[in-house]
Amino acid sequence: MTAQLATAPAPRSLLLRVVPLYPLSLARSGQRVRRNFLVARRTWVLFVSGFFEPFFYLLSIGIGIGGLVGSVVTDTGAHLTYQQFVAPALLASSAMNGAIYDAVNNLFFKLRYLRLYDAVLATPLSAPDAAVGETTWALLRGASYSAAFLLIMLVLGLVESWWALLALPAAILIGFAFAAVGLAVATFLRGWQDFEFVQLVVLPLFLFSTTFYPLSTYPEGLQWVVRCTPLYHGIELVRGLVTGTVGWSLLVNAAYLVVLGFVGLAIGARRLSGLLLK
Repeated sequence: MTAQLATAPAPRSLLLRVVPLYPLSLARSGQRVRRNFLVARRTWVLFVSGFFEPFFYLLSIGIGIGGLVGSVVTDTGAHLTYQQFVAPALLASSAMNGAIYDAVNNLFFKLRYLRLYDAVLATPLSAPDAAVGETTWALLRGASYSAAFLLIMLVLGLVESWWALLALPAAILIGFAFAAVGLAVATFLRGWQDFEFVQLVVLPLFLFSTTFYPLSTYPEGLQWVVRCTPLYHGIELVRGLVTGTVGWSLLVNAAYLVVLGFVGLAIGARRLSGLLLK
């Protein structure tokens, strides 16, 4: 126990290792991504099921309710049909759901039940490498859902601008932010019952981050609360690109997600290191 604790990296060195050297750590973590891919091939039905949730929402809410709502005036003054307004938000939400649920569920099961990461200490891979690998796989899963949904939007004529080509990288950024946060959250969960707290956070984010109506519909005080939530920034980023409403504010949205992702990754890697060295 003493020998193991002596080899534990200091918090500052761990943060420097995860954040600036992310590409190098990503290269060392490729085997973790490959393993998750091989597992997903065996459970492809569960993997593919994630493609349908945003599509069903688009059909039931975007098209069904959209026929009653008509057009929507966004906070930037753009006039959109309700389908055009909702579809980019569902794309961002699919990136969030695919990433955070994969990160939380898989990491928790591997950490608490399979004890899979105990073997990491006997290999050249470190706990931060494992954290980067799991985060990368989770964001790739979220990105795959977003790519499929973006194709559906294109077929349905809901893509308004060539800026939409950047919507997929934006969805990957959303996946990175939520996968990193999910990684950190998973290290704090004590049992399966704690997953209710994850749902308690994710569901309001999905419903109230300007997914189904503009920010201007909220009271002014509540608007500032919504502006602080990560999915709001993801939705605003994707919606601006898909509809061609591009401005400097999109850089702020992207910067928020980048910072959130690296902070979540640093916390998750540090927590994972501590749990494995107990």
